[in-house]
Order: sequence, then C-alpha cells, then structure tokens
Amino acid sequence: MTEEIMSAISGEVFGVWFLIGAALVFWMQAGFAMCEAGFTRAKNTGNILMKNLMDFCIGTVVFILVGFGLLLGEDLFGFIGKPGFDIFTDYANFDFSNFVFNLVFCATTATIVSGSMAERTKFLSYCVYSAIISAIVYPIEAHWTWGGGFLAQMGFHDFAGSNCIHMVGGIAALIGASILGPRIGKFVKDKDGKVTKVNAFPGHNLPIAALGVFILWLGWYGFNGAACTTLPQLGSVFVTTTIAPALATVTCMIFTWIKYGKPDVSMCLNASLAGLVAITAPCDVTDAFGAIIIGIVAGLLVCFGVWFLDYVLHVDDPVGAVAVHCLNGIWGTLAVGLFATNTAPEYAIADAAGNEMVGLFYGGGFKLLGIQFVGMISTAAWTAVTMFLAYSFIKAVFGLRVTEEEEIIGLDSTEHGIPSAYAGFSIMDISNTMTMDVNENTSLGSEAYADASEVKKAAAVPVVAPLTSATGINKIVIVAKLTRYDALKKALNDLGVTGMTVTQVMGCGIQKGAGDRYRGVEMDATLLPKVKVEVVVSAIPVEAVIEAAKKALYTGHIGDGKIFVYPVEKVVKIRTGEEDFDALQDVE
Repeated sequence: MTEEIMSAISGEVFGVWFLIGAALVFWMQAGFAMCEAGFTRAKNTGNILMKNLMDFCIGTVVFILVGFGLLLGEDLFGFIGKPGFDIFTDYANFDFSNFVFNLVFCATTATIVSGSMAERTKFLSYCVYSAIISAIVYPIEAHWTWGGGFLAQMGFHDFAGSNCIHMVGGIAALIGASILGPRIGKFVKDKDGKVTKVNAFPGHNLPIAALGVFILWLGWYGFNGAACTTLPQLGSVFVTTTIAPALATVTCMIFTWIKYGKPDVSMCLNASLAGLVAITAPCDVTDAFGAIIIGIVAGLLVCFGVWFLDYVLHVDDPVGAVAVHCLNGIWGTLAVGLFATNTAPEYAIADAAGNEMVGLFYGGGFKLLGIQFVGMISTAAWTAVTMFLAYSFIKAVFGLRVTEEEEIIGLDSTEHGIPSAYAGFSIMDISNTMTMDVNENTSLGSEAYADASEVKKAAAVPVVAPLTSATGINKIVIVAKLTRYDALKKALNDLGVTGMTVTQVMGCGIQKGAGDRYRGVEMDATLLPKVKVEVVVSAIPVEAVIEAAKKALYTGHIGDGKIFVYPVEKVVKIRTGEEDFDALQDVE
C-alpha cells in the first residue's frame, strides 16, 4: 500500500514537473527573440520580435487544427498520426499536458528559421512558412520518433529533439537562407560573380543577445528534463545538460583566442547553444565523460559551421542558426550511437526485438549508431524535400524577399510601420571620429559610389529639387555627417565653389508628416548632429554640384547626407552693390 501511495505521489509530482518543463520551453521563445534581435541590426528588431511572437501564435492555431493529430494521433502505417479533433469533440478526456508540451516544442522548431532568414524576408511569407512547418512538416517527422512511428519501432533514440527539432529547424533555415539570398553587402563579388570578400554585419546589441542565450540555457533544463520520470534520471539529465554547453563554450573560447588573437564573444554565445543542441538527444543516456566529448566537438563544430557557410557555401546566416542547430543537431543524433551507456538512470534503448543497445564507445558496436544514422537521414530527407517545396510555393505565390529599397530602410519601418524599436535612443556620429563614419547597421553593401545602384545612391544621399530657377541662380543646401565635411569642402573647391556658409545643426531622422506611429500615435523625430553647408551658384551647373557632393558624402550607408535645391530670385553683394550673376563671380 505504501509503495502504491508513493508511486501515485511520484506520478503526480512528475506530472506537474512535465507542465513546468513545458512552461520553461515556452519561455525559450523569449530567448530566441532576444538572441536573434541582438545578433541582427537595429532597424529590423521589431520585425524579429514579431516573427518570434507569431511562430508560437500561428503555430498554436495550426497545431490545434492539424498538427497535434498528425503527431500523436493513432499510428497509420508507421508514417503518420491519424488526424482528429478530440480537443473539440471529447474535451473532458483530452490529453491536455501532451498537447501543451508538444505545442511548445513545435514552436521551437519553427522559430529556429527566423534568425537565418532575418532582415530580408517578407513578413507575410514568413507567416505562411510558420504555418506550414507547424502544421505538416514537423508533426509528421516527429511522429516517426515520438508518436510510435517507424523510427521508434526500430529503436531510434532522440530524447528531447536534436534530430526532430534542431536538425529539422536547421535544415529549414539553410534551405530558406539559400533560396532567399544574402543581405545586401554581405558578399563582395568581382565582375565574374566570384565572391572576393565576406563582410561582417555585427549584431547591434550583444547584451540582449547574451540575455537571450542565458534564457535559452535556463529553458533547456525544461526542454531536456521535462520528460524525465524519476529523480535520478532528472538529476542525470541536468548534469549532462550543464556539462556539454559549458565545455562547448570553453572550447570555442580557446579556439577563437588562438585563431583570431582574441576570444570571440558572439561565437562563444553561439557555442553555448551548440553544446545544448548537441546534448539534447543523448542527455538521458550518456554519462559525464560522454557529455564532455559531445560538448568539445560542438564547440569546434559551430566555429567550422559559421566559417563554412560564409566562405564556402556563401549562405548568409545572420545569427549562426545553421551552424548551431543543423550541424549540432546531426552531431547530437549520432552521438547517441557513440556514447549511450546503460549506467545512465532509467536506460531503455532497445531494438525492435527488445534487445538492449548501447553506444559504440561502450561496447555496443555499430548497431545503434547505424539506427541513429538511418533516423537522421530519413528526417533530413523529409525536411529537405518538404521545405524546398514549401519555399518554392511561397516564393511563387507571395514572393519571399522584400525589395532592395525596403531592405535598405529596414523591415521595422517598411513591414510594420514603426521608425525604430528603440524609441528615444539614437546612435550619434562624433566629429572627427572616423570609427563612427561607417555604421554597420545602415550598410547599403556598396562602398564605392560608381558601383552603387541608383536606389542605393538615393538612399544614402537623397536630393530634393522642387523648382527650377527663372534667374539661373540656385541655392544648394547640403546636410551631411560631421565626419564628411572635409571631403565635401574639397570636392566643392575642386569644382570651383569657394564660398560657402557652414553651420553645425541637429538633423531630424524622420520627416514631419511621414506617418510613423506607435499604437496609433505619431512619433516625434530623433535628432542627430549634422553639418549644413549652403552655397549659391549660377555659372557652375547645379547637377555638377549635386554629383560632386554625392560622391564626397557617399559611404554606402543610409544617412550619408541630404541635398536640397532652391531657386534664388535675387542676390546682392553688400560691399560692391553687385547683383545676381555678377555678385557670385568671386565665389564660383
């Protein structure tokens, strides 16, 4: 009787822990949002947050209607779950806990792609993608492992999702980023189209990215531990889930310190996540030694993956999602076949005949490793085919990428109508500080004026010329960065313009009446320090002055300057009394 009571109590306790674990996994959405926002540019932060929010919300809708049945419905031929609507027809007997738990896992799979396709994807198209992967792609392949499908029947083991979640999300991210193409300016190409240089786009907020990583690490204890049914098993999972990311991070720190001369902050943050991804499948079946090796390999693998995408595949992945989730999802899946040991609490890996299997390095031979490989290849093939078809459909029907102009301006403004996710904050130029002359958050991708498209030139230095002067005399007002004044002055002097009025001003980043609003309220403009140069010309063509100024101011970044042209009706030189054309001849 006592044992029955304790068993009942234990079941209730771990039932509660199961739901707490689900809540921790849900909280990981905040981690993904912070991490992705921090690793990308400020002008797209609101878009990143919106995508992560909608991954869960859209995922919930389609998981109710389709996904849950395909995942955990009655097994059909080992391939798919039988769709059903028990949540509506038999709510009293519905499996509430399993629904919530699998829903948050589904949302995690979808949100991995957000970072790799960041800064250039149409929001509508992303929402369609999120619905497809949450309704069909993830539930079917997850059924193979967790719903009684053919992989589960073979003895394939993926305790918490290195394969079913992270590798799937990573493959979807790789295919999506490949089809989408790189961000403007990421890769410099020669006339033959060969990549000659890879440009770094530093994330705009490393503190937020670090906060995201710590949130994810905390959530991972629920991610890996929620399905545990005994205290020893839960304790062992917590140990391995701690060791692997710690070793991965230390390994990455040492590697980058040796290779680059300094320990790389952002890579180490990625390495922590890589170690967590790699330990997710084997967390319940490996020991401390196995977790150490898994973590060390993950720390090196993430560095290799980031380099391989940039310099070999030339795929632009702003947050390193492919290196973290795809490569280490594969590694974690295969690591089960290498490091699974029956000394782990509640060990229960067996083949179809019920024979216990252990990893290669613990005397089990290649049998379990072979099964893990088959499971990984099957899942990867399903994901690659379905996601390629999904992206092709989305691209054909909705379009996948925003326009060049929208990408340059930023998706916060063009997709969501907000000027910035950081109202009240601004990045300010400092006079004569050349390090502020180039701002990665506003890069247009073409540093040379001659190589820039007309859209990029117009974005960097807009020209406003409302009227034509009847007298042939025009006033040209140039508003530019303080750091570009010397170059501008020299360009005008070389053109023959020697007289100019120079004023240090504060410039508005948002035009009055532009319509930028937050919660329906029009936004105030953000002021930045600028220099205003005014010249009046008659003999020198206005077009020549504009072209010289644009070339002098252009650095390939939004905010390089702005030029206004006004007609002048009368000019009088006070000292001599000369008027109009004659009054200007000593300054042209």
